[in-house]
Amino acid sequence: MHHEFTTKFLLTQLLNAIIMTTNEVINTYKLILASVSRGKLKLAFEKITELNSELKSPVVQDKINGMQENYKFMLQYFMSGTQDPERKAMLNKLIAQLFILASQLRDDILTRDSSNFEFSQKRYFPFLPQFSNEDILSGLKRNEKIAEFEGIEGDFSTRKKEIETDFEKITNHLFNYFWLSSNYHIGNKMEVFKFVMDENYTDSTAKSLLVSALTLNLWRTFDEQKLELLIDACNSSEINSKQRALVGLSFVLAKYNRFIPYFPAIRNRLVLLTDDSTNATNLQNIILQIIATTETDEITRKLQEEIFPELMKLRPMMNEGLDAEGLMNLDEWAEKNPEWEEKLEKSGVADKMKEFADLQMEGADVYMSTFAMLKSFPFFNNISGWFTPFDSENNAVKPLFADNEKSLITAFLDSNVMCDSDRYSFCLSVLQMPELQRGAMKQSFNEAAEQMSEMNKDEALHSPHIQTNNISKHYIQGLFRFFKLFPYHNDFPNMFSVSLIMHKTYLFDLLSADEQLKINIAEYYFSKKLYKEALDIFLEIEKETEPTAALYQKIGYSYQQTSQLFQALEAYKKADLMQPDDYWTLRKMALCYRLTSNTQAALDTYKHIDFIKPNQLSVSLQIVNCL
Repeated sequence: MHHEFTTKFLLTQLLNAIIMTTNEVINTYKLILASVSRGKLKLAFEKITELNSELKSPVVQDKINGMQENYKFMLQYFMSGTQDPERKAMLNKLIAQLFILASQLRDDILTRDSSNFEFSQKRYFPFLPQFSNEDILSGLKRNEKIAEFEGIEGDFSTRKKEIETDFEKITNHLFNYFWLSSNYHIGNKMEVFKFVMDENYTDSTAKSLLVSALTLNLWRTFDEQKLELLIDACNSSEINSKQRALVGLSFVLAKYNRFIPYFPAIRNRLVLLTDDSTNATNLQNIILQIIATTETDEITRKLQEEIFPELMKLRPMMNEGLDAEGLMNLDEWAEKNPEWEEKLEKSGVADKMKEFADLQMEGADVYMSTFAMLKSFPFFNNISGWFTPFDSENNAVKPLFADNEKSLITAFLDSNVMCDSDRYSFCLSVLQMPELQRGAMKQSFNEAAEQMSEMNKDEALHSPHIQTNNISKHYIQGLFRFFKLFPYHNDFPNMFSVSLIMHKTYLFDLLSADEQLKINIAEYYFSKKLYKEALDIFLEIEKETEPTAALYQKIGYSYQQTSQLFQALEAYKKADLMQPDDYWTLRKMALCYRLTSNTQAALDTYKHIDFIKPNQLSVSLQIVNCL
């Protein structure tokens, strides 16, 4: 009986000790950020004290007490009317300190208590096998080690495989370290980071993985020093890691946008970064590419529900005459059935094929639905697999390229068709095929493969901006797949939740000194029926440039589509003043009058339209309706 009472007492004490649930910690953190950004520092101090009562850190409490004392002195000086030229700077510094401390508190508490995948991995990582810095630096030098075998006779495939295996173990460990660690200086890992990101180290795979890990770390918890490391990576001469860093920076700055102004060192570095015309152009393209992901889900739905079902009707047609013997005959393989074209025209499938081709030409992400079911290979069990640049030397896919043949598969993978994640999915799928079928796919069409290879080289040589655009586009697509398809993706805040606020960020303001960027993004929003976002930018353009009738028409239409009819009417009136008697504008004005119950004005406008363009049945009917 006594034992039972003691057990109940201990359980009660344990439950009482757990003051906050995970959701309460997150909500308290959000309330702190909202309070700080609105200048309600008293409430912010109260809530951050509540968070620390959960962590019970004397060091953190001393920091809170120190900040509160500074804030009290500032208030006293302010109330006494004392002139303090440093007040604004001190207040900004205090807000930055509160933001950082709240972020660290949240991270520490959730690391201790949360069952969330990311924080669970953070907890368990120190107990996994670790590597010394010497072993890490040695394993990273795979290119140097493999180069030692060049010009020497003999079969070194086993040794090369061992070198590759060591490299993959090391890079996977480093990815996890730089993704999960709160402090990079533990174990002198900054020495490794500097080694990898140094200009003299040329392995793109290691650089790219570290940039992705750093981005995920910042996405979880803000850290000023880590953000400076990401900005450093944006200035790298290695094109792949540079583009990844620019993409990561765009997302991170959007997430923490309201607090960036409180970090002058970061602000100054961003000004310098965007002052470089190449960086500015790359960032402008990246912002457009990120915004474009908002239609990926709709494209995926359209492909799955409309286009692919129609294309499946081609299967019986394609199967006619394709037996096993025919597959091995190259002439028969390439021969088209003359009846196909006629059948395609009659079935309507040709229209669907054209629609698919048009989407692809526009740069739409048409492969999301295709490869969504091909992310369950063991390769993707390690989170680093989702971010690994495609490399035919990787042990997971190397058997497909063992013969070093110039096959269409090789040329296809070297083209700019798929992102890295999808390339691995494609290769892993091919490796699962029966040998006969795989052999048929890998038939050496040397001429076609050589042509594709030459086209890729020519594009990289003569259009470097296209190459950088493709790298960032494919990296964004890879990120999109991770945040949509990773088994624990719901345990990560979705990066793409900030896609439609890119035009409201501090970074965008720096870039939009070139007003063409605003125009391009506004027109993109408008074309995709994102009228609320388009309106935000059109109104800025109206203030900053000489407005045109077309601009007011689009402003009016955006207001109309967001059910702001009185504002729409005013915009249409301005368009009518600048371009009188425009049939389209007058029709929209009349519609707004009618929907706002100003029937007389609607009638007068429809009569004027009838005078300009007589005998239009729809106009006559509207006149009848008004009467």
